[in-house]
Amino acid sequence: MTADDSFGRLDDDDYPAYTMGRAADMLGTTQSFLRAIGEARLITPLRSEGGHRRYSRYQLRIAARARELVDQGTPIEAACRIVILEDQLEEAQRINAEHRRTAGPSNPPAAV
Repeated sequence: MTADDSFGRLDDDDYPAYTMGRAADMLGTTQSFLRAIGEARLITPLRSEGGHRRYSRYQLRIAARARELVDQGTPIEAACRIVILEDQLEEAQRINAEHRRTAGPSNPPAAV
């Protein structure tokens, strides 16, 4: 991948552009928090060639939501589970909305 290719991917929510230190700074948290939510399998950072964790903007949004819950007193394992369930619900709602759009208006058969 060339530098031009990398620069073009900065708008990609899934591109692992942030180091662990930068991600922790952006979230106002610690690197150990990021490791903990990784161990809880909330997010799985990609690894650089040198083995360093790299995070995407999407992963940082997920981590930020978990941090909000932890800051409110929710245990980290429960916060991770809540975020996973919220994400699954959002995806299910998106799929349902898409099915409704493609199905169009339904006309029940007329009674005889």
